[in-house]
Amino acid sequence: MTKIILKIAILLFVIIPIVTIVAGQAGLFNGKRPTDLGLRDGKLKAPLAESSNSISSQAALHPHSDYHIIAPLTYQGDGKVAFAKLTDIVRNMNNTKVITAEPTYLYAEFQSRLMKFTDDVEFALDEQAGVINMRSASRLGKNDFGTNRKRLEAIRAAFGS
Repeated sequence: MTKIILKIAILLFVIIPIVTIVAGQAGLFNGKRPTDLGLRDGKLKAPLAESSNSISSQAALHPHSDYHIIAPLTYQGDGKVAFAKLTDIVRNMNNTKVITAEPTYLYAEFQSRLMKFTDDVEFALDEQAGVINMRSASRLGKNDFGTNRKRLEAIRAAFGS
């Protein structure tokens, strides 16, 4: 009986975690790049109301829960200068790959170090409103455990908004 318990413990606490990490490093948890990102009628993609894995400064424009809401970035002065500053901040973050960088729209992928989970992050300059809207969403799972919000709040702090 003791040998069976030992084998189960080794399986649960050694082999399964190692296999999971190897699978993550092999890219099995990346997910597929969405094809529906970008601005549509001035709006970023809506968060899925039934999932807690995305946040958006435009969540109020769509069905959402309180979890999905985050304030946009605010800036003073020239919007394009502010957006260029934001783009530099994102480019210099760890585990980040900028996919699209335009004067008023930025799309980047952020990847977790160990498991290589990929999150899609978008920013859109709205000069008329004087804000930069933002959205961050995990590709896999229904819960991000606050990762997307922490990332955008870190960007906000670096931006000085």
